[in-house]
Amino acid sequence: MVKVIASSLRKGNVVDKDGKLYVILFAENIHPGKGTPVTQLDMRRIGDGVKVSERYRTTEQVERAYVEEREHTFLYADGEGYHFMNPETYDQVAVSEAVVGDAAPYLKEGMPVQVSQFNGIAISLVLPQRATFEVVETEPTTKGQTASSSYKPAVLSNGVRTTVPPHIAPGTRVVVMTADGSYVERAKD
Repeated sequence: MVKVIASSLRKGNVVDKDGKLYVILFAENIHPGKGTPVTQLDMRRIGDGVKVSERYRTTEQVERAYVEEREHTFLYADGEGYHFMNPETYDQVAVSEAVVGDAAPYLKEGMPVQVSQFNGIAISLVLPQRATFEVVETEPTTKGQTASSSYKPAVLSNGVRTTVPPHIAPGTRVVVMTADGSYVERAKD
């Protein structure tokens, strides 16, 4: 265990609180105009999956657990969970649906993913920041609609709903952020 300041904690880190291990789902540093800056953490207890929300002063010391982080390749999903393989040792790891969470629709076969393990159990994973998907459904372009700030709704091949610029038509491959599904650019391939 290592003591670190609360403001340095990020999503996927593991902290020890009252002898129990928690994985951080969301970390935000809040700097109000008046008063002390705080770090808001949404965490999930590793033992039983209970979610908790905590606030620490940004300079407060927090116990961070050592976690083994390795790059794995996503293979497939089935009833047991999501399966990943370590490309160096070819060991396979099954990760539960609770750990994968909101990242599930963005997983693609062969995608490199950072899997964090504590005592051999997968506790969190970090996807690449961007992924490429095909637009399967969107509204037709309205002629004369040239305002650059107007986006239209679209459905991607992974089932996620997002907004895209008017020039994007069904069948176009686009790059999206895996954190929130927001449109980045048209795919260059």
